[in-house]
Amino acid sequence: MKTNNVNRIYLPEVVGKGYGAFWNCTKRYRVCKGSRASKKSKTMGLNCIVRIMQYPESNLLVVRKVFRTLKDSCFSELKWAIHRLGVDEWWDIKESPLEMTYRPTGQKILFRGLDEPLKVTSITVETGYLCWLWIEEAYEISNEADFDILDESIRGAIPEESGLFKQITLTFNPWNEHHWLKKRFFDTPNENVLAMTTNYTCNEWLDEADLRVFEEMKTRNPRRYRVAGLGDWGIVDGLIYENFEEKAFDIDEIRTMPSVRSAFGLDFGYTNDPAALFCGLIDTTAKTLWVFDEIYERGLSNERLAEKVISAGYAKEKIRADSAEPKSIARLKVLGLSHIQAARKGKDSINNGIDFIQDYHIIIHPRCVNFVTEISNYTWDADNKTGRKLNKPIDDFNHLMDAMRYALEDYMRVNLVSFT
Repeated sequence: MKTNNVNRIYLPEVVGKGYGAFWNCTKRYRVCKGSRASKKSKTMGLNCIVRIMQYPESNLLVVRKVFRTLKDSCFSELKWAIHRLGVDEWWDIKESPLEMTYRPTGQKILFRGLDEPLKVTSITVETGYLCWLWIEEAYEISNEADFDILDESIRGAIPEESGLFKQITLTFNPWNEHHWLKKRFFDTPNENVLAMTTNYTCNEWLDEADLRVFEEMKTRNPRRYRVAGLGDWGIVDGLIYENFEEKAFDIDEIRTMPSVRSAFGLDFGYTNDPAALFCGLIDTTAKTLWVFDEIYERGLSNERLAEKVISAGYAKEKIRADSAEPKSIARLKVLGLSHIQAARKGKDSINNGIDFIQDYHIIIHPRCVNFVTEISNYTWDADNKTGRKLNKPIDDFNHLMDAMRYALEDYMRVNLVSFT
């Protein structure tokens, strides 16, 4: 049964245009692919808080592929929504464990990662029913069977008089047209599905500087603009690396192998591009590369980046970093990354690095979601007029790809020396 505990919301004033159908939808599946700055996550955060306060027997489960990514994404968006709605006094917010409770009724917003499967399948709530599920960055879920498990978690009868409905909401950036999400929710009409696309043009709160980013992207990188600007499906043609698989492995077990060595690389970023730390293990004899961890975040100062690397336990590792930023390298060394060094790069270093890595079988731990996204979209560039493939990679999806090349520089040099 609905209540009036929440202030009346006039959608255009709070969220703006473009989301009326999304906000009012009660279908089983509500699927929104969108560009950067399209408001999809902010709108979803507001919608979740309003709904919990309107329906006193409802509870929400929020999921991402990797649990550790929830705090700085969905959890933060929901805190923002609570504050924007002016209802802070009605909510208890805990960070250990991540959890939000609506005080008047005890309803919960719970947070789980697919990397902790038992915690997903065993969820129960004390008050009411677990009827809603939000999967943020659903593109990260590469295995459709994992989604089916989540789908089945929203089960059980709900009394008709409660006015509740079961719903799974998926929000994501549509990087690859071959993803199972397209076929399941967008290609086949289904009365139980609302499938929609939004983009930055429905975001009234972008200023001139924000809009200029997209206009420059439209001119400089039309391919990226179609996806990150307009929310269209990404067309992936001419993958640079096809020799990879996503598979869980025991990092400590791999480390014990006598021929395995570590490899760490760092690509700098700040406003538009993320700082990207590649963490890998390499066996040059077996031609195998294991990717076991990553840091991938925008807006990190050198101080915050150092904190994250140290917190992750990699302060003493030999890290090869982009030599274009000598001041940042020097600063990170002062901040505690004592073994950080500039990558050598040099003439044809990109293509030489690609040639080297193409000989390796790359095994990616499922928690490295950004590495999977990049390597699945890292392609050879093409001439805009003729469409002919060029002998250089696109200037996109390359932050961890570059960091990987930096990390493997020493092993490439050994390989070159052995043939001279």
